Parts: sequence; structure tokens; C-alpha cells
Amino acid sequence: MIRFENLTKIYRGIKAVDDLNLQIPQGTIFGFIGPNGAGKTTTIKMMAGVLRPTRGRIYIDGLDIAKEPSKVKRIIGFIPDRPFLYERLSGLEFLRFKAGLYGMKEDRLDERIWDLLGLFELREWADELIESYSHGMKQRLIIAASMIHDPQVIIVDEPMVGLDPKGAKLVKEIFRQWAGEGATVFISTHTLALAQEICQQIAIVDKGRIVASGTSEDLRKQAGVEGDLERTFLKITEGVAGK
Repeated sequence: MIRFENLTKIYRGIKAVDDLNLQIPQGTIFGFIGPNGAGKTTTIKMMAGVLRPTRGRIYIDGLDIAKEPSKVKRIIGFIPDRPFLYERLSGLEFLRFKAGLYGMKEDRLDERIWDLLGLFELREWADELIESYSHGMKQRLIIAASMIHDPQVIIVDEPMVGLDPKGAKLVKEIFRQWAGEGATVFISTHTLALAQEICQQIAIVDKGRIVASGTSEDLRKQAGVEGDLERTFLKITEGVAGK
């Protein structure tokens, strides 16, 4: 469903993303973790079509994003770490606006929007201006907006920022539901407990390169440690730093 081939991004002679090769099957919740400056957000922006790779290819559902960007953007939902919201719109108006960007037909659109507002526990706030929403409510609205067009791939940068425990639990359940229905969920996060809890496959990236990948158990074996993902992550990234 998602494939990187020699994906590279160079800024002023510095490789922010360095020759990434990766393949993620359909229906997988995939964790992309690494220290600050490792290249995670740059990678996500290239996947979403916000940045152009210096070289290499990104394929989503067999489509080359460089050659068919419009087709790719119709099948992905992108949730950035710092989303922009039109705060003078209501939640309902914002979802209708997002639906319009995808050219969605009016037929059953209201039903779709109402279902999403219910799923993210925002129905009672549907007609309130977004500026009155809490940070967690805004985050849930952004995630709802990302799935208005029923995407096949969800790309998420730090999904739990600003969510309280109840909101985080809700979002994790929705991610699992999406994957169970065949969507692929690509999550970049610093929250290692989240990656360990819900991601079926994980890649650790450092200095623009993937330094380890596999299941949590695979990564522990590669690192030669016992315990949680935090210990594994520190062992692997400290090893890279020492080289």
C-alpha cells in the first residue's frame, strides 16, 4: 500500500532524509519513530505531497505521488502536527468545507458528517465556532476532517498532542477500526508507549536513515535488550550516535 524507493531529501547540502526504502502492507498500523531532527516530519510532508523529494519515489496504492499527485491526495488523509483551522467556522461548516475540497457530492454528505461528529463525540458542538473548542476537541475535529472522504491511507504526525486520556483512548480505538476495515495508518510519534500499544510494525529512523524495523519483538531482538520499546529505542539510537 505504501512504498518508498531510495527516498531522499536534501536541504542545503544536508540529507534530512537519506535513501529510505520501506514497504507497508494494506491494513497495517505503522509506527515511524525517532529522535528530534531524525527526518520524520520531512518524510511525512513528502508523503502528503507538501514537499518534493530530492530523489527517489513514493508509491501509495501503486500510484507514484510525483506523477499522479491529485489521484494520491484523493486516497490519503493527512493529519499534521500543527493543523490549521478556520476558527470562525463551526465544526459542521468546517467538515462541509473539507468535503467540498474533495468534490464530494451532496448525496448523503450530511449523514457522513453527522456520523463523524458522533464518532468523535462532537455532535453537541457541531454548530459552535471552532474558536470555542478545547485543544483536544480541535484535534478530534482535524482527524474527523481527514477521513471525510473515506481515505485508504491515513498519515498522522503526533496524533495524541493535546488529547486527554479519554480522547486518546477514543482515537486509538478509531485507528484500530480503520486498520481493521483495510485502511493503512502511518503514525509518526515521540510517544513510544503509543507505538508499542497499537503499531503492528515500527521503523526507527535516525539521521535520516531507517536504523531498525519490524515488530516490537523484532526490535528488541535486534537491540539485544529486554523490556519495553523505550529501552529498545534508546539502545538502538545510542548505538547510531556512537558510530
